[in-house]
Amino acid sequence: MAQKVMGIVGGSGLYELEGLTAIKEVEITTPFGKPSGVYVTGKLGDLSLVFLPRHGAGHTIPPHEINYRANIYGFKKLGVQQLLSFSAVGSMKEEIKPGEVVVVDQFVDRTRTRPSSFF
Repeated sequence: MAQKVMGIVGGSGLYELEGLTAIKEVEITTPFGKPSGVYVTGKLGDLSLVFLPRHGAGHTIPPHEINYRANIYGFKKLGVQQLLSFSAVGSMKEEIKPGEVVVVDQFVDRTRTRPSSFF
């Protein structure tokens, strides 16, 4: 059985993974255009990982210009079967303090200037 590969999309403030070993940088070409940057593959313990910072190196890509289709296609091309995405956002609820982790169960994407599907 082939080993599972997990992908991680880094958000604001998450540009590299600490503790990653056997690191390789991989450039991917996709039918959807250019991804946010170079994919970083490696191992975290026994887990095979592929990492990509969503906003590119140095946080140069604004949210409405992120080519999410190219990013996801690249992960798939590298054998990723599970994908986690991290984002840094604020909250309007006082009981949610800075630094706390929240799992989103509702999401509204107000981005209007990019394609909304792979199809």
